[in-house]
Amino acid sequence: MNQVIKKAIDLLGGQQKMADAISVSQSAVHKWLHNKIKISPENVVRIVEVTQGKVQGYDLRPDLPSLFPKPLKLTEEDLTTCKTQTHAKQN
Repeated sequence: MNQVIKKAIDLLGGQQKMADAISVSQSAVHKWLHNKIKISPENVVRIVEVTQGKVQGYDLRPDLPSLFPKPLKLTEEDLTTCKTQTHAKQN
């Protein structure tokens, strides 16, 4: 079972409500949930929108990093360096 799709379904109140929200059939949502078919990039974008970003494209289609890249994870050191460089440019 696809846990990311399950999260979206739960957030939207069920398979039919999710289907209605993104203009697909309930059977399509069921197939996504059970990994029978992959979600099209267009529907990935719709799911992200209707879940208000609580489900992300990179989680729905990790096989498409060029379309749905994961955000960079910055360390505290990275943040300090950025702040230092920004402060230096302002002075």
